Amino acid sequence: MHTDTVTIQTADFDLGAEVARLREGDGGVGAVAAFIGTVRDRSEGASVSAMELEHYPGMTERAIEAMIAEARRRFALRGVRVIHRVGPLDLGDQIVLVAVSSAHRGEAFQACEFLMDYLKTQAPFWKKETTPEGARWVDARVADDAALARWGIEARNA
Repeated sequence: MHTDTVTIQTADFDLGAEVARLREGDGGVGAVAAFIGTVRDRSEGASVSAMELEHYPGMTERAIEAMIAEARRRFALRGVRVIHRVGPLDLGDQIVLVAVSSAHRGEAFQACEFLMDYLKTQAPFWKKETTPEGARWVDARVADDAALARWGIEARNA
């Protein structure tokens, strides 16, 4: 049994509730690994006071579903839950949740990290940060591409 869910939403999410959904009815789950990304107050040396995320509905979900399919090819997973917020976000707000269940912790940890590296570089989201100098669109980062490359995947955003 496996459950995969991708949700793009403006509303916040609750980690405990999402993990409970991921585990519900699956006695084979021995481990859950989760990553939550939040809006922080600095980016590339500049102060950040807010962020806004945009996406293409439908296209974004399909891209993330393809990432999950690749994770399933690489790791023995029971379930995957990805939530990504869009719209205006304030400092400290949760942006993204990647939660993975498996029979064993090693698979869960690796799959969660793999999905986050993939999501950070390949999902069609556009991020705008508000700084004291004004709003700016955030470009792809070399460090994110390098994180993806260690999984044997070349970034397509260069």
